[in-house]
Amino acid sequence: MAAELVTLAYIALAAFACPLIAQFIPGKSIPETVLLLVAGMLLGPHVLGVVELSDAVSLLSELGLAFLFLLAGYEINPESITGRQGRRGAATWLVTLLIAFAAVALWPLFSARETDGIAVAIALTTTALGTLLPILQDRGLMSTREGGAVLSYGTWGELGPIIAMALLLSTRARWETVLILAAFAAVAVAAAVVPRRARQAGGFVMRFISRNAENNTQMLVRSVVMMLVALTALSAVFNLDIVLGSFAAGFVIRYVIPEGSEALEGKLSAIAHGFFIPLFFIVSGAKIDMTAVFANPLLLVEFIVLLLLVRTVPVFAAITTDRETRDMTPRSRLSVALYCTTALPLIVAVTSVATSSGAMSAETSSVLVAAGGVTVFIMPFLAQLLLRTADAELGGALREIASEPRRAAQILRDHRALEREKHRARRKGPHERRRREGR
Repeated sequence: MAAELVTLAYIALAAFACPLIAQFIPGKSIPETVLLLVAGMLLGPHVLGVVELSDAVSLLSELGLAFLFLLAGYEINPESITGRQGRRGAATWLVTLLIAFAAVALWPLFSARETDGIAVAIALTTTALGTLLPILQDRGLMSTREGGAVLSYGTWGELGPIIAMALLLSTRARWETVLILAAFAAVAVAAAVVPRRARQAGGFVMRFISRNAENNTQMLVRSVVMMLVALTALSAVFNLDIVLGSFAAGFVIRYVIPEGSEALEGKLSAIAHGFFIPLFFIVSGAKIDMTAVFANPLLLVEFIVLLLLVRTVPVFAAITTDRETRDMTPRSRLSVALYCTTALPLIVAVTSVATSSGAMSAETSSVLVAAGGVTVFIMPFLAQLLLRTADAELGGALREIASEPRRAAQILRDHRALEREKHRARRKGPHERRRREGR
């Protein structure tokens, strides 16, 4: 017990320090998630060894992953799945899956017919939507066209791999897996429909939950936690990955409360981002063996390049050919595609399945997880850079410098000021529109 508490103390210290460090980085260019991963690597058994990956700590980490996907499922608008752009997102994800399997088939390190190759192919199609949402919110992109496109294509980059993991990485016969998925879906639907009808009917239980939502009982939060733990436990009993249960729990909560609840969202965010999610990323970092990464840097580079080819290119092509989004600037379209190539939590999940079955070595898993961590830094950074340079009309600044090279420094300062002004306007625009509509 003492060892686990000491480990949690180090994790809590790292979770406290990382946001402070992020504030001192110019332009907040490095997401907090990257710092949490780095902290985990430094504190983990492969470097300092002060964070021990015991069963108790691993269970808390799994709950952190569950909360991450709960919040992702809760934030997803059904239009992101069933709407026109959502359907394009689904078709695009299927294309990326086919390209991923073709790429793995040509990759001599893996076999597209074995568990390790299937896991890598699925990992190449993922979007870390749960990780991206706080980044998009901080950058004021949630209500922009770019943010909407990221949600539409990114939703399927998270939902598609979860389903693929259940179907393709199961050790059961395919028909058994389909029946179990159908049974799980039936339970999830019942878990959504029954509370919603009870809420509409205004029965005793719902009235009790409503009356005690804000006092020490916190019945609404307890209801959500009960739903999350129950569906993740059901996933485990059915031998499915827990991300399926936690993602389903997010959908269920959104279905029961379609109008949303700021109070509930604030409390869930406090629980999740205050403790469980940082713990998950720190523990994920602690599992990375940097010796293995340094021993095989080519694998890390190859995986990131394949992510760009498998995920970025098809998403960019889909946005370019869609009549609703093709009028976006090329830089905006590319920024959306780069955001959708951010991948980490599902890489952790899918490599864990492959490693636990003995199909993938811990060293290879470490390299792939490290590559996912790199994408959390580099993809949002490049996407933000593209949007800002698009706003500031970099081409015009370069032409001015070419005609007046002696004023290059002043032109660059003016360019930077224009960039900041237009970026602030981009963030303020949606808020102003919502304020006017509310009047």
